[in-house]
Amino acid sequence: MPTSPVKTRIPLSSFGHLVTEVKRQLLGIEDKTPKELTGWRKHFNSYTLPGRRNCVLATYGVLFLAAGAYMLRRSRKVDHEAASAST
Repeated sequence: MPTSPVKTRIPLSSFGHLVTEVKRQLLGIEDKTPKELTGWRKHFNSYTLPGRRNCVLATYGVLFLAAGAYMLRRSRKVDHEAASAST
């Protein structure tokens, strides 16, 4: 049975962490630290939990704004059609 050169036991449910650990141990590739990130990448990144949270919040915010704009536009259109039909 082949053995893995990766020395960390990581559950299969966290595949991303497994890939990161393999890159670190086998290839010598290190992730960027938050101190190296500048500008908007400091707040929206996939390396830190606050960065991931900000990406999720921004995505949900855009979705809610789009839904709100659609609902406002739809209600104005219905009101305008009702006003023009009654005259």
